[in-house]
Amino acid sequence: MGKKNQFIKTIGIGTIAALSNAILVVAEETPHFSSNLSNLNFKSPVIAQSTGSTQDIIKPAQTPISNTEKLNPSANPLSFPTQADEVEVDTQKPITLKQAIELSLKNNKDVEAARIQVEQSEAALTEARAAIFPTLDLTSGLSYGNSAFLDSQIEQSIESRTEDNLSANPLLSEEEARQAAENSFTNSSSSSFNFNSGVSLSYNIYNGGRRGAAIRASQKQLRSSELDLETVVEQIRFETARDYYNLQNSDAQVEIEKASVQDAQQTLKDAQLLEKAGLGTRFDVLRAEVELAQAQQRLSTAIANQNISRRQLAETLSVSHSTELSTADTIEEAGTWELSLSESIVQAFKNRAELEQLLIQREIGAEQRTIALSNVRPSVSADASYNLNEDFEDDFDISDQYSVGLNLNWRLFDGGAARAAAKQSEKDIEIAETQFANQRNQIRFAVEQAFYGLESNQKNIGTATKEVELAEESLRLARLRFQAGVGTQTDVIDAQTQLTTARGNLLSSIIDYNQSYVDLQRQVSNTPDNGLQDLP
Repeated sequence: MGKKNQFIKTIGIGTIAALSNAILVVAEETPHFSSNLSNLNFKSPVIAQSTGSTQDIIKPAQTPISNTEKLNPSANPLSFPTQADEVEVDTQKPITLKQAIELSLKNNKDVEAARIQVEQSEAALTEARAAIFPTLDLTSGLSYGNSAFLDSQIEQSIESRTEDNLSANPLLSEEEARQAAENSFTNSSSSSFNFNSGVSLSYNIYNGGRRGAAIRASQKQLRSSELDLETVVEQIRFETARDYYNLQNSDAQVEIEKASVQDAQQTLKDAQLLEKAGLGTRFDVLRAEVELAQAQQRLSTAIANQNISRRQLAETLSVSHSTELSTADTIEEAGTWELSLSESIVQAFKNRAELEQLLIQREIGAEQRTIALSNVRPSVSADASYNLNEDFEDDFDISDQYSVGLNLNWRLFDGGAARAAAKQSEKDIEIAETQFANQRNQIRFAVEQAFYGLESNQKNIGTATKEVELAEESLRLARLRFQAGVGTQTDVIDAQTQLTTARGNLLSSIIDYNQSYVDLQRQVSNTPDNGLQDLP
C-alpha cells in the first residue's frame, strides 16, 4: 500500500483525474488505502484557472491617463522623424473612448482640412461681397526725358525739308537750307521733367444679376463647407469608436488565446505523464502537441492583430509617433437605442448633412445659371476720374482734367456660349436631384442595416450570457465529478475550454453590439452625444 501512495505522488497531480477510476477500484479492494486517499488535497492547475468570473476578464487592466496633451503630435505638420528612436513606441498610454474622441476631433488631419476648407469658403464669400462696393484707384508718376539727339524720323523730315528749301530757292547753299530746316523743328533738343497723378472711381450699377448670384452662391458654398465639416466629424467620431472597440476586441482575443495556450500546455503535460506511467499512448501526446502548436499560432495571430489595432487607433487619432495606446474602458454595452426603426429612418432624413449638401448644390447650380446668362444681359457702370499734371521745366505749369461717365455694355451675340453654360448649370441641378434620391435610398438602407444588426447583437448578448452561465455550471459539475472520482481531467479541460469559448463569445457579442450602436449613431447623425457642440 505504501508503494501505491508513492506511485501516486510520483506521477504527479496532473494524472489524478485520469487514474481516479482505477484508484477507486483499488480502494474498494483495500479499505485502508481509501481512507488515506481521502486525506490527500489534490488541486488541478487547470481548475485553478477557472475560479475567476467573467467580469475578471472584461474589467479594465489600467487606469486612464489624466492628461492627454502629451499625446498630441508636433505642431509643425511638415515635420517627420529622421531617426529610428523617434518612432520607437513609448510605454502604453491607456485612454477612454471619450478621451479618444476628443483627441481625434482635435488632431485628425481630415477634420483639420475640413476646418481649413470652411475658412477658405468664408474668404471666398468676403471676396464676392466686395463687388457691392465701388473701386477707387490712385495713379501717380514722375518722368524725365531728354531728346538732345534727333531720332531717325526727325532726321528724315529735316532732309526732306532741306531738299524742299533748295528747290524753292536755288540761291541757298545746302548748309543754309539745312539750317533753315532744322530751325523749323523747335524744341528738338529740349528736356522734360513731369509729375502726373490721377484718381478714378468706378462702380457697376447693374451687371445682369451676376453680383447678387455670385454672393448667394458663395453663401451656399460656405454652408456646404460647414456641412462637409459636420460629415467629416461624424465619420471620424464613428471611426474612432470603431477602432477603439476593435482594439478592445483584440485585447480580449489575446487573453482568450493565452488561456487556450495554457490549457493546451497542461493537456500536453498530462498526456506526457500518462505516457510515462504506461496509461497513455504516443498518439495522445502527438495530438496534444498539435493542439498546443495550433493554440500558439492563434496567439501569435491575435498579438499581431492587437498591434495592428493599436496602430490603427493611433493613426485615426493622429497622436505622436512614439505613442502606443491601450483601452481603459470596461467592455460593456455602449447604450440603449430608444428610437424605433421608423423613427430612426425619419430622423436620419432630417439630420444627415449629406442630404442638405445635395440640396445646396442644387441651389448653387441655379445661381451659376444666372451668372452664365448675365454675360448676354446689359450692364450699366459709372466712372469718374481726375488727373493732375505738372511740368517742372515750364515754370511749374500745372494742368488738370476730370471726367464723369455712364457706360452701357450689352453683348448682343456670343455664339451661344452663355446659353451653353446655362445649360450645363441646369444639368448640374438635375445631377444633384438624382444624387439626392440615391443618397436618400442609401441612408435608409444603412439605417435599416445598422438597426437590424443592433437588434441581432443585443439578442446575441443574452444568448452568450446564458452560454457563459451554462459553461460555468458545467465546469463546476466537472470539477465536482473529478473530485468525487467519477469524472476525468479531460472532462474538466473540455469544460474549461467551453467556458473560455463562451466568454470569448460574450465579449465579441458586446463589442459587436457597440459597433452596431455607433454605426446606427453615424447613420442617424446629430445624436445628443455626438460631440459637435464642442467643436470650435
